[in-house]
Amino acid sequence: MKKIALSIGIFLALFIVSCEGPNGPPGPVGPEGLPGLDGIQGQVFEVEGVNFDYDSGNNVYNTVLQFSDFTSFEILDSDAVLVYRFDGQIDFDDGSTKDSWGLIPQNFFLPGGTIQYVTSHTSNDVQIFIDGNFNLANISTEFTDNQIFRVVILPSDFAANAKVDKANIDAVMRTLNLEEKDVRQLR
Repeated sequence: MKKIALSIGIFLALFIVSCEGPNGPPGPVGPEGLPGLDGIQGQVFEVEGVNFDYDSGNNVYNTVLQFSDFTSFEILDSDAVLVYRFDGQIDFDDGSTKDSWGLIPQNFFLPGGTIQYVTSHTSNDVQIFIDGNFNLANISTEFTDNQIFRVVILPSDFAANAKVDKANIDAVMRTLNLEEKDVRQLR
């Protein structure tokens, strides 16, 4: 008799637990998110006319781009900052041209040795260096004066999870749903 009562008790407990009442009223509609990739924001800006200063004590050229000069977008310490250097235009057989951008770090092999563009960033700025394995005091101004850079800010969630070739600026922009017209151009 105890087994029957226990079995009925277990059955009733499972039956009561599995019951579900009617759905309640729907909640209010939340605010619309900002446009972007699943709520993830990325930003691209282009800076023209960048000139480097030579630091003879460290044998490097450097320049600093303060984010506040180019954007009101909040950059977090965890965000990825990609910097691309304009390499020129490529002419195609059909008569069209396309801009060529190289992701930094970028190496150049010169008669005197090798130079490399490298970057370092904080949430406030990005510093771009030209480092080398020889005395850089007299490298050509084609590397140090009037340079054009594109800076891409990738939120940390995107940078960690996106399967995109970050060396390809077009692929990065497509993934962020950005077009050429979305690039802030600053002179």
